[in-house]
Amino acid sequence: MVRVLVVDDEQLVRTALSTVLGSADDLEVVAAVDGVGAAAALSAHRADVVLCDLRMPYVDGLTVLRHVASCPPPRPAVAVLTSFADDALVAEALSLGAAGYLVKDSSPEHLIDAVRRLARGAAVLSAEVTRPVIDGFLRSRPDAGAVAQVALLSPREREVLVLMARGLGNAEVADELHLSQATVKYHVSAVLTKLGAENRVQAALVAVRAGLVPTGT
Repeated sequence: MVRVLVVDDEQLVRTALSTVLGSADDLEVVAAVDGVGAAAALSAHRADVVLCDLRMPYVDGLTVLRHVASCPPPRPAVAVLTSFADDALVAEALSLGAAGYLVKDSSPEHLIDAVRRLARGAAVLSAEVTRPVIDGFLRSRPDAGAVAQVALLSPREREVLVLMARGLGNAEVADELHLSQATVKYHVSAVLTKLGAENRVQAALVAVRAGLVPTGT
């Protein structure tokens, strides 16, 4: 059972998200709160995934991401959920450790699938924001630095990184490379450590900047 914490300043949105996610047999919404209540909810519930609105009064989504970063591991995967794409805010959310970015008009099926993927450790980015996110990071980070980072990886770790950048979860990487999931988990951990990445999204962006993955992937 995947435990989900919903954070949004609008009661109607919290109710709608809780209803959609609760319709899946393998998802459980453990709490639905506004930004002010997020810190307490994070302490009270061991959530696997947090869906968090980005623009909220008093306590916004970026502040919630900072709260998550201060939680003891294992930390939940956070997907920023908003009604529009903002290049600068997307980039800042990812730099603070967000593992996903979804627009609020996502279909119920897409939302449920995204939560499942996040719980498996995959990165989730809505198509509407993928290009601005990648382009923004490509403009802000030097390619030479990314190449130097990737040079620290073993050949197998590079293979794992490329598949991570394509959005595959551990089970899918294991199938692709004919490895056990335990071995893949070990390689993913090594990749994140060597790249200094907080999560798979940040690692994927290093792979793009280093030229391992085309920006259209």
